[in-house]
Amino acid sequence: MTTRALLCCALLVACGDDAADSPATIEFPTMGSLASPAGAGSFRFGVATAATQIEDMNETVDWFLWTQPLADGGLGKGTFINQATQGFTRVNADLDLVKGLGLDSYRFSIEWARIEPQRDVIDTAAIAHYRAQLERMRDLGIKPMITLHHFSNPIWVANPGDAECSRGVSDTNLCGVGSAGGAQVVEEMAEHARLMAEQFGDLVDEWGTLNEPVNYLIAGYLLAQFPPGRFTFTDLTGKFIPVLRDYIAAHAAMYDAIKAADTIDADGDGRPADVGLAMSVADWEPARAGTFSTLAEDIQGREKFVYVFHWLFVDALTRGGFDTDLDGGLDEPHPEWANTLDWLGLQYYFRAGVTAETVLIPEIGVTPCFGPFDNGACIRPPDPTYCVPRMGYEGWIDGFGRIIQEFSARYPTLPLVVTESGIATEVGRRRAENVVRVLEVIARERAAGADVRGYYHWSLTDNFEWAEGFIPRFGLYQVDYTSYDRTATEGADVLRAIATERELTSEQRTTYGGTGPLTVEPGFDNVGTCVKFTEPE
Repeated sequence: MTTRALLCCALLVACGDDAADSPATIEFPTMGSLASPAGAGSFRFGVATAATQIEDMNETVDWFLWTQPLADGGLGKGTFINQATQGFTRVNADLDLVKGLGLDSYRFSIEWARIEPQRDVIDTAAIAHYRAQLERMRDLGIKPMITLHHFSNPIWVANPGDAECSRGVSDTNLCGVGSAGGAQVVEEMAEHARLMAEQFGDLVDEWGTLNEPVNYLIAGYLLAQFPPGRFTFTDLTGKFIPVLRDYIAAHAAMYDAIKAADTIDADGDGRPADVGLAMSVADWEPARAGTFSTLAEDIQGREKFVYVFHWLFVDALTRGGFDTDLDGGLDEPHPEWANTLDWLGLQYYFRAGVTAETVLIPEIGVTPCFGPFDNGACIRPPDPTYCVPRMGYEGWIDGFGRIIQEFSARYPTLPLVVTESGIATEVGRRRAENVVRVLEVIARERAAGADVRGYYHWSLTDNFEWAEGFIPRFGLYQVDYTSYDRTATEGADVLRAIATERELTSEQRTTYGGTGPLTVEPGFDNVGTCVKFTEPE
């Protein structure tokens, strides 16, 4: 999942058809493969998680060391991940939840740090665990979509506890992409992808290499908010551009490795491996003084920022080149990267502003929404009920429609999948409203010709939300962090009804849909800009 609050507060959605529209029944086509041709009518209902966010006692992953208390030998950065949601030991019970929701597919990640806890040392027990999970999913009729790199690394890839690693050099570990060992990291990521394809290709046909690459690199390598904790903000061109280049190269190398190693057609659709990645997208709007702006410089600034946030990475992988100065042109040829996407995931949560009135990022000439210190970039929500106070952003869903249109127009032959969308809330009805209104937007854009193949709700259960800890609640099932019991929310009930019948009914749209106010989150005044609310854990 994304570091959405970080982007709104450190770097820096619920609706479909208009409420006045007729609430006619929207029927979703039957399940089909992501590889089926455009217009064939396939659509997938699924749910998503990430290994680090749910798996218990994963001591070889960088996030464990990053959050472990100082007294216990860790770095003490934020809330200790510890048991997460015990998703590793409770995997079979959680798979029963997925099946009980009537879903076709489950997007989850395999933890590289479990598979290879030390460099070139493979844990066969971890492989056996994930294989047993995939075999049970096959028996339950749940199609897997596996993410291979979701915001985490084995400690040996980039040890956040190594002071030298923060500078990108070390004698004891590789220090991640964009470092002196960056080429080795790319090679290791490809080796990991190859191993996973060899081990699980008979059970998996849909692979995601990277999750939200721009967000991940901003948090871990630009602003030092995620491990490995590198800060390159003062030198984007000299230090951050190499990070981008290496991570793009890693995807291409992983793509080639999977294609070579997974030669078994697990689902009988004629294609043994479809490989893509998932991009974080947002409804970025030109802004000034806390409101929407029509000034030319803000509109142009927004376009420059959207290029970096939405297009730069995907352009490199579709056109085969790299933009070394972020000016919109691919001035460094990389033919080996071209056409290394079979599908593209879109992950949408918020709307936020971009202003040219102040310049936080000189290379782009803009300031994106910066939370309470916004310098005029953060827009005061027209409807305050759309504020998501646990994350500090405006969850305006209707803006997702324009984004789907823009991606469809820019990459017309690339199938799209909504690999994540959801809301942090303590209120089950707000979650149900999010489910219905996101599906309304998807249905509207599909009817207009967008090739959207599926929807994966974030998330199956509450989880460890990275820098935000355990306070935000994204789960269809709420987790009691004392007993680790799961309890269904109203969102789970509504998604189950939709997925089971494969339609969005007039009654569901009338009750939960449209573009009107969301159910209010209790305890918040719902006024002003969306500033993140925090409380002691």
